[in-house]
This record gives sequence, C-alpha cells and structure tokens, in this order.
Amino acid sequence: MFRSLSLTTRLTLFFTLAAGAVVFGLALLVIAASERHFIELDHMALQDKQHLIEDILARSNSTEDAKWLLREALSHHHGLYVSVHDSKGETLFQSEGFRLPRELSPADEGNGNDALIHWADAGQAFRGMRVRVIPAYDATTRLDILVAMDTAHHTRFMLELRRTLMTYAVVTIVICGLLSWFAAYKGLAPLRAMKSRATTLTSQRLHQRMPVEAVPIEMADLAHELNKMLDRLEDAFTRLSEFSSNLAHELRTPLSNLLTQTQVALATRRDADTYREILASNAEELQRLGRMVSDMLLLAKAERGMMLPNRERFSAAEETHALIEFYEAVAEEKGVRLAQRGEGEIVGDRLMFRRALSNLLSNALRHTPPHGEVTIEISQSSQATRVSVENTGEDIDPRVLPHLFDRFYRADPSRSHPETDGAGLGLAITRAIMQTHGGSISVTSAQGRTRFCLEFPGGT
Repeated sequence: MFRSLSLTTRLTLFFTLAAGAVVFGLALLVIAASERHFIELDHMALQDKQHLIEDILARSNSTEDAKWLLREALSHHHGLYVSVHDSKGETLFQSEGFRLPRELSPADEGNGNDALIHWADAGQAFRGMRVRVIPAYDATTRLDILVAMDTAHHTRFMLELRRTLMTYAVVTIVICGLLSWFAAYKGLAPLRAMKSRATTLTSQRLHQRMPVEAVPIEMADLAHELNKMLDRLEDAFTRLSEFSSNLAHELRTPLSNLLTQTQVALATRRDADTYREILASNAEELQRLGRMVSDMLLLAKAERGMMLPNRERFSAAEETHALIEFYEAVAEEKGVRLAQRGEGEIVGDRLMFRRALSNLLSNALRHTPPHGEVTIEISQSSQATRVSVENTGEDIDPRVLPHLFDRFYRADPSRSHPETDGAGLGLAITRAIMQTHGGSISVTSAQGRTRFCLEFPGGT
C-alpha cells in the first residue's frame, strides 16, 4: 500500500509522524516534569510541617500543653492533615475529618523521615510523611506523627495540563501536516516541471531538454543525466532516420534496374543469349543487394556487442603483405605505388582484420591519383598496435571528416565510382570491427596526405 502512495504523500506522512513524535515527546516530558515538581513541592511542605510539629513537641511541657500548641498551629491550614498518636494509640491531635488509612495504624513502624506515602480514601488522594518523635515532657513516650496533604488540586491541575497539551499536540500535528504537504508539494514542483517537459517530447521534438538551471541542486544531476540521455536518443534517432533514408535510396537503384530489365525481357520474345545476358546482369544486382544486406547484419551485430568469432594472435605484417599482393594488380593499373613498413602482432580475429584493412586499402587506391603512393605502416608499443594507411591526393574537407564513418555516407554524393560496387558502408564496417576488438579508428587529412589509423589494444 505504501508503494502506491505519491512522493508528496510519503513526505507529508513522514514529516507529520516526525512532528507528532517530537510534540508528543515534549508533552510527556512536560507532564513528567510537572508531576515531579509537585511531588518535590509537597515533600518540602510536609517536611516544613513535620519540623514545626517536632519543634512544638520539643517546647511542650506537658501533654495538654502539646495538644493546645498543636491545635493553635495546625487547625487553620486548608488541605493539610495531621495525626499525632502516642504508643498506646491515644490521640494527641488529629485534624478534623481526617482518618488514618487502614494500612497505617498508630502502632506501625515508621518509614523514615523522608519517605512519602500515597493513599486514597473516600475519593480523595493523599500524600504524606510519617515520623516518630520523643516529646520533651516524657522521654519514655514515642509519638507517631502523620502529616498529609490533599492532592486534589494537583490532580485537577495535571488533568487540565494533560488536556491542554493533548489539544495543543493535535492542533500542532495537523498544522505540521498541512505545512509538510505544502512544503513537499512546492519542493517537488521541479519534478512536475520535468514531467511536463517530458510529456512534450515526441519524435519531432527531441530537442527539448530538462531545465537544469531552474531546479534545486539535488535534482540538477538528475536533469543533467536525463539531458544526456535525450542527447543520445536524439543522436540515435537522427542516425536511424538518415539510415532509413539512405537505405531506401541505395536499394531503389538496384531494384529499379532489376524491375526494368525484367519488364523489358518479358515485353518481347528474345533469343537464349539475350536472356542469358539479362539474367547475368540481374545476378550482379542481386549479389550487390546480398552484400549490402550482409554488411547491414554485420553492423547490427556490432552495435549489439558482437563477440570475436576467432580470437588469436597473428602477425599484422604478414596479413598486410597478403593484402598488398591481392591489390597489386589494381595499383599497377592505376599507376599507384604500394609500400609497407613496420612489424607488430595483433590479438583478434584474422578475417575481420583483413576486412577492415581491405576497406581502407580499397578507399585509398580509389582516391589516390595516378603516380601516387599508398603506404601501410605498422607500429607496436606496450599499450597498443597501430596499423595506418596513408595515401597521397586531395585533402578531405575538415567538415566531412566527422561523418566519414557514418553509414551510406559519401563525401561527394554526386560522384559515382563505376569501378566499385560499394554502398558507402566500408568505413562504417571498419569502425564496427575496431569497436568489436576494443580498439579505435581515426583519420587525418592535410598537406596532400590522408591517413587512417587502426589502433588495437594489447601491444607487447
């Protein structure tokens, strides 16, 4: 049930209970202190009367003299009751209307000069002290003295005090509850503002952010983290939208080619060679679509944290040399010189490394002018192994560099490269491969040289 309550209600209940505990605790302390104070006052008053009686008995010359002096001194004190009996049980003095409690007879032993006695009789509550004194006029006689006070006025005061304190406590708790609700409601206003801002977020309004400066410092971190989350969501949604658009654009051309060629082939009867050519052309388009789908599946797996298929330690120089031999024919045809330098070992998947480096070599050969140079340099340190591919040619616009690894991105969309069937996924796949290895890829382009660097963790 408590979990279903709102945060405002929970805070209100918590502060109300805390206020109730404090107020009731103070009320109990006041009541206990008042009770103790009245007991101390009664004790002092009874001691004074006890000392007065002892002084009278010390000055008395006879029994009659003691009776007269006690009557004169004690008969006019309202609420004070005294009983004086000798050891034989005869009454020397007793206040009018006062009866000895049954549990205290004149022959009982005393409880000491400072012991308080409490009892009730006929609806009245008494508090008293009992003492035994030897009078001056007869050293062989012991007198039992009981001095008592009617505590009715104290009881009435304590009842009224309890009633007043309980009323005050209830009113105070109600006021504290209302103030707690108001404070909680106002204190949580920034959360409601954040909720209102969140309800306005849609796929078309992902630019909205939480008001970090307008919230208390305790909520600023939450607002900041939510804004970072919204930044990630907006970036992911933007990239997804661009990817959907680019994917539709890339698929439209081969599908249109397939449909056109098929419709032309079906329009009139043709010979077997013509049908064979049409089918061969369609097969090429289908292979291109197949490679594109395969690349997209690889990228999707990489984003979900794809594991390395085969993890092993291998020589980066040997794998690079094998790729150079494969691309030598293309390089010679374009008049581009291929060079390799350095040594190093990599812990990872051999085939994935070949694909990443092949993508970079293919791009470098495509953009290197005739009589240019493509250099692959390998270096190894205690932290990482670096494989860089550098080619000569035109510099890449600095505004383009951050987008080179995006899917389907081309620096010049208007340009076509008939010598390749790429779909703009090569560098995106290379980055995904590096992320799977726990490494990174970077690019620089200046002074007629463009350099891509693959950094694999581990090193020596």
